[in-house]
Amino acid sequence: MNIKNLLFILPAILIVSCQDQKYADALSPEASMATFDLHEDFVVELFAAEPHVWDPVEMVFDEKGGIYVVEMPDYPYKPEEGKGRGRIRLLKDTNGDGVVDESVIFADGLPDATSMLPWKGGLIVTSAPHIYYLKDTNGDEKADVKEVLFEGFFENNSEAQITNLRFGLDNWIYAANNGQPGDVSYLRKPEAGQLTMRGADFRFRLDTDEFELESGTAQFGHTLDDWNNKFFTQNTLHLQQAVIPRRYLERHGHLSSMNVNLNISDHDFEMFQQTPPPYWRAERTRRRNIQYQEQNLDRVEHAEKYFTGASGGTVYNGDAFPEAFQGNIFTGDVAGNLIHRDVLVKSPNDAVFTAQRAPEEKAREFLASTDPWFRPTSFTIGPDGYLYVLDFYRQHIETPVSIPDDLKADMDFMYGEHHGRIYRIRSKNDSERRASTVDLSKASTSQLIELLAHPNGWYRSNAQRLLLEKGAPENQTSLDEIVQNHETPQTRLHAAYVLEAWGLLTAAHVEALLTHSHPEVQRHGLQLAERFPQFRATTLALSSHENATVALQALLSTGNFTDKKSLETLALHLAKQGENRWFRTAILSAKGVTEPAFVTALFETSGFRNSEDTWKEEVIRETAHILGSNGEKKSLEAFTQYLTQSEDAWQKAGLDGLSRGLKKHEETKPELKAFLDALAENTEEPAVLFKLITSNL
Repeated sequence: MNIKNLLFILPAILIVSCQDQKYADALSPEASMATFDLHEDFVVELFAAEPHVWDPVEMVFDEKGGIYVVEMPDYPYKPEEGKGRGRIRLLKDTNGDGVVDESVIFADGLPDATSMLPWKGGLIVTSAPHIYYLKDTNGDEKADVKEVLFEGFFENNSEAQITNLRFGLDNWIYAANNGQPGDVSYLRKPEAGQLTMRGADFRFRLDTDEFELESGTAQFGHTLDDWNNKFFTQNTLHLQQAVIPRRYLERHGHLSSMNVNLNISDHDFEMFQQTPPPYWRAERTRRRNIQYQEQNLDRVEHAEKYFTGASGGTVYNGDAFPEAFQGNIFTGDVAGNLIHRDVLVKSPNDAVFTAQRAPEEKAREFLASTDPWFRPTSFTIGPDGYLYVLDFYRQHIETPVSIPDDLKADMDFMYGEHHGRIYRIRSKNDSERRASTVDLSKASTSQLIELLAHPNGWYRSNAQRLLLEKGAPENQTSLDEIVQNHETPQTRLHAAYVLEAWGLLTAAHVEALLTHSHPEVQRHGLQLAERFPQFRATTLALSSHENATVALQALLSTGNFTDKKSLETLALHLAKQGENRWFRTAILSAKGVTEPAFVTALFETSGFRNSEDTWKEEVIRETAHILGSNGEKKSLEAFTQYLTQSEDAWQKAGLDGLSRGLKKHEETKPELKAFLDALAENTEEPAVLFKLITSNL
């Protein structure tokens, strides 16, 4: 029996065995916890459960120690206009035993609320098509301020809407948008116009009234590490990295693609699930595999053991787990009823991360449950340093539109809507549980500055945010000392970005970062150096740095310059490192790529020559696309002149890129039609085609 036939038979066996009761019923919190197979170095504790929390999708601790949870009872259906049931609860542990025993509805009537972030004594909340600011101003623990900050986000799929607000090291607030369309306006600054969102995520600053597109298409799971590297989750791709920030990719506006998403997992899609597939999934998979076989397609669908509901990826940067867990990413799979852990690795020769399984988890997960209702949607790290797990706890957690009608007939997608659990995971090494009580709301500026060095990232991030909100004091010197001399690299960066928020960042601060030994500190130094023209020579020099992280950022920063020396440097590195996708993209995103001087430098001084290296054809193709899309005649003349002297492979690649780029001008320059027609019909020699281009622009 071959493996494909086995895949057809096994789901059928499961179907027969489940006829009497197709779907399991709910367990008590204690009984559900008993099904957890957890890493042997940790224990799991119940933190909150129904009736104090229902349908939780995100939780935050604010600066006062307030514990807020977003609930999403409308899922998976779109609520009627004005009838959204989304809520934000304030949870309380009144007796200090570590278990929530009281809750208050802070805000309700929120359609598709999914995420929140503390801000100036209130909460920024995503609730498509809006981002709101909610605040309690009279002390009754209920929001009495509800301001629309942004509007216009996509709102037609609750699994792919604006969500996952994260305060970044660089003072920007980042949000997942899943690349969905939308024309977004900022109501505090209507004159800024609308931002078209398709294909991107989102970021904004309320202290400077800025908002813009960001790289990545995060679905539900979006996290930033200590260095502001961005990682995100999509259903079947449990961990991707957004390698290059969007602001660099948009400089000349003519790249053929702005997709810089990278699947960084070295173990692909497999997970070690302990629950059998639900009846509907097993049956749907059986039907699809029969269809694929009938159509002679070389394709097999799996009903289990492969990521399909990955959610909530979160970097752990607390101080309560062993050192080996620092910087790890925890991701839930709501279909597989498990929590997966990735260890991030990056070598000095690589500008991107690799996500690996830990040695002890090569054939298991960090946590796997046999309770099919266990739905780990998201995570948070508390002021106690522990990892909190939000469990949506529903019988079904799938979009109904993806399930055949006959299978939906006996499924109640709302069954379990009054359930919800939150768990706390802590190390077995703790002699006693740490307290999560905290109040930074009355902390002085000097006290908050001290917290920038705290080993728990929760304190560092919140201290930075509160310092931004407070504004600069009249006299400030301690941050200068931290930027210049502090032993912890993360603390230096937190201090530098506080100064940036206060408008007090100087060239001396930036120089201290540029000369630091840590590559991530240097990377941020280069980003901040873009504001100081005196660092141009330093930036050019660092483009040859032995560390790939530093070199890539230096090339991105160099791309802001259009002088002859900068363009020659970019061309030189394109000739040397253009085989690497990220270096190639960084260089070809530069402002000056559309200049004749760059074309001349590439072909005459960089050492970029004909060879059998196929990556060079990609450089030619993309450069041709950029120049064709830009449509500047002098650059095209220079480029086509060099190509006429090149080998056939380069000429073909160049014509391919030019044809795609020039299509942008078909309607505005109908005289280009002769070139495009000739190319499509392959009726002209390359030299004739190149002449047609330049003569008609």
